[in-house]
Amino acid sequence: MSAPLRNVAIIAHVDHGKTTLVDQLFRQSGTFRENQRVEERAMDSNDLEKERGITILAKCTSVEWQDTRINIVDTPGHADFGAEVERILSMVDGVILLVDSSEGAMPQTKFVTGKALSLGLRPIVVVNKIDRPDGRHEEVLDEVFDLFVSLDADDDQLDFPVLYASGRDGYASEDPDAREGTLDPLFKKILEHVPAPDLDEAADFAMLATLLDRDSFLGRILTGRIESGRLEVGMPIKALDVAGNIVETGRATKVFAFDGLERVPVLHAKAGDIVAIAGLTTATVSNTLCDPNVTVPVPAQEIDPPTLSMTFSVNDSPYAGREGEKVQSRVIRDRLEREAETNVAIRVTESAEKDAFEVAGRGELQLGVLIENMRREGFELSISRPRVLFRDGPDGREEPYETVVVDVDDEFSGTVVEKMALRKAEMTDMRPSGAGKTRIIFSAPSRGLIGYHGEFLSDTRGTGIMNRLFEKYGPYKGKIAGRQNGVLISMEQGEAQAYALNMLEDRGTLFVKPGEKLYEGMILGENAKPQDMEVNPLKSKQLTNFRASGKDEGIRLTPPRRMTLEQAIAYIQNDELVEITPSNIRLRKRHLDPHERKRESRKSAD
Repeated sequence: MSAPLRNVAIIAHVDHGKTTLVDQLFRQSGTFRENQRVEERAMDSNDLEKERGITILAKCTSVEWQDTRINIVDTPGHADFGAEVERILSMVDGVILLVDSSEGAMPQTKFVTGKALSLGLRPIVVVNKIDRPDGRHEEVLDEVFDLFVSLDADDDQLDFPVLYASGRDGYASEDPDAREGTLDPLFKKILEHVPAPDLDEAADFAMLATLLDRDSFLGRILTGRIESGRLEVGMPIKALDVAGNIVETGRATKVFAFDGLERVPVLHAKAGDIVAIAGLTTATVSNTLCDPNVTVPVPAQEIDPPTLSMTFSVNDSPYAGREGEKVQSRVIRDRLEREAETNVAIRVTESAEKDAFEVAGRGELQLGVLIENMRREGFELSISRPRVLFRDGPDGREEPYETVVVDVDDEFSGTVVEKMALRKAEMTDMRPSGAGKTRIIFSAPSRGLIGYHGEFLSDTRGTGIMNRLFEKYGPYKGKIAGRQNGVLISMEQGEAQAYALNMLEDRGTLFVKPGEKLYEGMILGENAKPQDMEVNPLKSKQLTNFRASGKDEGIRLTPPRRMTLEQAIAYIQNDELVEITPSNIRLRKRHLDPHERKRESRKSAD
């Protein structure tokens, strides 16, 4: 008789404490030894996850508590990685909905919860960070209940159990005033409230592949929950696509279960188990892995479409190939196709431009993470400004809209409303949220939000919080004003000179410092005026035989304005590119030659 089993996902808004809570579940279930050194947020294993403090990749793990195996899935909270969430929910029988005791139900909470409720999953609500001094747990619970009602939850889903917890300190309780204890109440609720998998172990083997990983020795590893039957190591299997066509046939050469953070080999598994299978070479996410007798695929969860695209092209700047080793279009194509294969929210197509690819995704953050990963892998790329994906609707052209929720100090609310109005956003709700803050909700075209986040942080002096969620496709909103300033463009190639940059400081804001390598057509600063200006940053002081008092004092330059990858991508205009290398992020004009730029500008004006 095998051990009882529960499959549960933890879903929450970004930064509400999912991964920290899972760390404590590991420790208190005995998955980690008492003397074992484990870094905090162990589930966030990706370098970018650790740096940004967010979960990007869905991950499976397993703990054992009182002779019951509990498979736990830690899911991304950001809507840009929603495809991970949608697939993973098909593997579980219940969800733990984690909400911050102060921030409450946020947009991504709505996004993921709606997916879970539509699948009939019953949530356990955990109000986390209950010890926050600005906590408001009663109001938060009311918000969660209202959220469930708005998402058409049934009576069973509305009758949800509630626990109050501190994931950081490792306790949960039914008493909101508790400030110590263990997570035993949460383990008990999982066993009581989440049903054991009710699947047919006697039927033929079938499993929906929901995650794809690669191993240098084993090749493709496909993870999913066994929906029916039993799986034995070495048994023949096949892969079906969503239409029931055979993708490939092969054998399950290796089968893995999860134990803590590790994949451990097993000889067999049964319906309800979450396992990883090696042995197939072309099967991918959303394929059904099954016994050769099976002809009907397991239904796959529908994925929301990409709304934003960028052009990824070969770096053709004068410094191409000097800082990265992966520069050819063939290598870039292979990498992008591998990404699209494992991430169903990414779509890659050939561009009309030479050596370029159109990459569509859910948002700037998702595509920014892909680009950052590629530059760390040694790629050199040129990236275009993001563009929204339009579609034809019954009443003409339609564009994607997003629900935007901002929490700002009361004094900044007027500025935010004004700026959002310029970006064609419509305010749908505005109310005080306590502690001198206001919560404002907008419906805004995605096009207007490109590049706004940095400006929003400046306008709110870094105190504002903005969250975005795909809402719908709606009527085209017309032209939206872009960047108001022109740029300073280098006329020469070489190293920037302090003397020349000192002369240029009066023209605007510089992006470079003395000694940096520049080239013709590269953007080295922002012009204070609306027009672009070509300048010579290599000009040096004329040497003479005369020395005058005060003439040779050291030049003091204002520190240059440095942009992150996301800021650079959002800053550029349609006639500009971001050059990405492992060492540098540079801004440049699409056409480096000034005569070619003039010809193209005349064409676009016609």
